[in-house]
Amino acid sequence: MSIALIALALATSPPATDRDTSTWWATTKLLSSNAMEGRDTGSAAYERAARVVAARLAAAGVKPAGDNGSWFQRVSMEQVALPKAGVRIAVDRTPLAFLHDINVDAALDMPTRLDAAIAFRGYCGDALGDVRGKIVVCWGTHRPGLPDAAARLKAVRGGGAVGILTVADPGFTVEPPRWPFAYARSVWLAGSPPKREAMLIATLNDEALGRVIAGSGRDTTGLIAAGTAGEPLPSFDAPGRFVASFSPTRRTLTSSNVVGLLPGSDPALAKQHIVLSAHLDGYGFGEPVDGDGLYNGTLDDAAYVALLIRLAERRHGQGYHRPVLLAAFTGEEKGLLGARWFVAHPTVPLATIAADINLDQLRPIFPLELLTVHALDDTSLGIDVRAVALDMGIAVQKDPEPERNLLRRADQWPFLQAGVPATAFVFGYRPGTPSERIYRRWYVTGYHKPQDDTAQPMDWTAAARFNSFFYRLVDRVADQPSGPSWLPGSTLRP
Repeated sequence: MSIALIALALATSPPATDRDTSTWWATTKLLSSNAMEGRDTGSAAYERAARVVAARLAAAGVKPAGDNGSWFQRVSMEQVALPKAGVRIAVDRTPLAFLHDINVDAALDMPTRLDAAIAFRGYCGDALGDVRGKIVVCWGTHRPGLPDAAARLKAVRGGGAVGILTVADPGFTVEPPRWPFAYARSVWLAGSPPKREAMLIATLNDEALGRVIAGSGRDTTGLIAAGTAGEPLPSFDAPGRFVASFSPTRRTLTSSNVVGLLPGSDPALAKQHIVLSAHLDGYGFGEPVDGDGLYNGTLDDAAYVALLIRLAERRHGQGYHRPVLLAAFTGEEKGLLGARWFVAHPTVPLATIAADINLDQLRPIFPLELLTVHALDDTSLGIDVRAVALDMGIAVQKDPEPERNLLRRADQWPFLQAGVPATAFVFGYRPGTPSERIYRRWYVTGYHKPQDDTAQPMDWTAAARFNSFFYRLVDRVADQPSGPSWLPGSTLRP
């Protein structure tokens, strides 16, 4: 069956009819409805969604486990943003459309006005030549053996440039560049070092490269083809001037983690809390795509906060042998901020947190036959995952695309950094299959886009199958005699 026919079949299928999946999806629809306005961190709509989550957990018999006996853990943050109305970018008199042709990292101390010469320097290795006072254009390759993002930035900064434009590599097919960006904001935890940068740091759409190097006599199509293939790239100066102005804004945000507790039934295991986590925040309102400017965040990650609620409802207040914390974190999309805050300021002693099972990066849009499992061979959670998956006929694998860095891009990462065994999952696919093509397409059309809403095609069997896997895994981890532990030889254990 072609990918188009698969998508059509899923789109025209009726909603799930088994009670558990239907109830889960109804909660998903509530949390990602237009009324929740995309649940942007620090927004009134996010707090409205947080109150809904707390109320649903309370109704399911879960106990509040936030600050001071409440449901909520308040997280203070700082933000610097670049409102679109205050941004002007052009090469000479040819404009570059902000968020579509170019995106800029918002930072304290960033230049607010620029008028600079342009230097194309290929992959931006150490030998850049004279780039003092210039904007340097670098090809943003992910290929081993070529400069990575940190090396490019170090070389350009060391050369005395005033800015770097990194061309988003369309050849990085495992996670293609996504345009437009929703907005340009940087958010950090209050009291932590802010993001400061005196140099302009920006990402350039490859389709805009020709306008940036216009008049250089270079074949833009050939440059893009060579960069995509990792072939040698030239260094040259372009005749145009990069002209830009920005009007950064700064504000303080407060947003809430929602934390609940299912007390354990075995006093001997009272100091072995199992955290089940998902992030409640989304993008909120942003740059419109096909006329839609509301980023509902249905699969990323309202559906899996809904799954935490559904698990609690199934338990009806009955605990496991171990205590279980249900955590809906804020600020994940802004840098795992809610999870980082929780790990640094846990509402139970950190030493009593035995594991985190995180729900994110899950896309039930094709059959569930294979699960990619983060930290699969690092902790005993991997053994538990293998046992449950084997019983359900689901194959498991380690991340086959580590260059995407997915392990560090979701809320399990702060737990692993703190020495807490943790795991998370991605729907896997065999190379070259329709499932892979559906997944890749979603990362272009759905990921961090308004189109991640409840109208998108779903594979209801896959969704129900994962939910069942999650229930069974929690049963096993929370009830078995031995607690989660690190495995010998783990490279992640601090």
